[in-house]
Amino acid sequence: MKVINDFNFENKKALIRVDFNVPLDNDFNVTDATRIEAAKPTIIKVLEDGGSAVLMSHMGRPKGTRNADMSLKHICDKVSEVIGVAVKFVDDCVGETAEKAVAELKSGEILLLENLRFYSEETSGDVAFAEQLSKLGDIYVNDAFGTAHRAHASTTVVAQFFPENKCFGLLLAKEIESIEKVMQTGEKPVLAILGGAKVSSKITIIENILDKVDHLIVGGGMTYTFVKAQGGKVGDSICEDDKMELALEILKQAKAKGVEVHIPVDVLAADDFSNDANTQIVDSDKIPDGWQGLDAGPKTLEIFKEVILKSKTILWNGPIGVFEMESFAKGTIALGNYIDASTQNGAFSLVGGGDSVAAVKQFGFQDKVSYVSTGGGAMLESLEGKTLPGIAAILA
Repeated sequence: MKVINDFNFENKKALIRVDFNVPLDNDFNVTDATRIEAAKPTIIKVLEDGGSAVLMSHMGRPKGTRNADMSLKHICDKVSEVIGVAVKFVDDCVGETAEKAVAELKSGEILLLENLRFYSEETSGDVAFAEQLSKLGDIYVNDAFGTAHRAHASTTVVAQFFPENKCFGLLLAKEIESIEKVMQTGEKPVLAILGGAKVSSKITIIENILDKVDHLIVGGGMTYTFVKAQGGKVGDSICEDDKMELALEILKQAKAKGVEVHIPVDVLAADDFSNDANTQIVDSDKIPDGWQGLDAGPKTLEIFKEVILKSKTILWNGPIGVFEMESFAKGTIALGNYIDASTQNGAFSLVGGGDSVAAVKQFGFQDKVSYVSTGGGAMLESLEGKTLPGIAAILA
């Protein structure tokens, strides 16, 4: 695996695919700079070697047309602030204007190209467009895990024009390493915590990881499909009736593979999907009609705590309650605290997938786990066992 540390960038221009698809407010201020901060070590490595960095990214979905609201010029000041170097901007990403700006770039300087997705050729993986991009650097560096599952011109196709001079950035290398730790090299016992609303969205992950884990915690809305499938009463809780057979099949497969599955035994139920609803603790298989389970109960949390504290490798994907509402966030916060304690005790913990990352940030756990993944869809596809095109292109 070629990583950026295998190259010296002295007097070289690094063409770096970053993921600067960051949220902006109505005044075009960056509201969360996590992705920019994540790319900083890779950019600094290039500059410290005596090279220059040409950054390319997409923002939003302009669908092949120029959209001033999605111009990367809006983030230029923020990127300069985070990296600590004034960043230049060019209002195109291919062609004469871009090539001239790159030609004038000196060692130690950074140039940010305009939004790649202003060209439909980016998302269609157009080879001629990728070749134009390739003229903008001597070494291609992919550091955009968030788009590594897309076979786009800048994430995958461009790599073929750098047969010897292509590598992973520090962020992407760390993502690959973290997923490998969970899926292949992790110290046992290995635990996967899968939350979220639907079994259907996690089924391929569950099927792929059953061979890799010793324990599986099922939480969130998925709980009730499993509970009802086993004959329990789930009241008005979210439930995929058409996936109950699948839930039973998962339990059967897990048993055959020696994986212990832990499903909530009690839940915090509410008489309305509202922060101000009436609540009661009930057994997860005896939820009254008119009530719905919205968080894990105290007995469940004790069981989960015991499993988490004895695990040496932990994957957390998905919250175990409706954490967006304060009344139903306690279970997810407790889970974060247990994972924090286990991590302090030497376990490796990886958090990934949209909602769990949001929860970790909201409750201040990002520095208390081993690694927080930056790519939602890419992370999920990795866990499903798929080879991501952006990674395969560097390894080719």
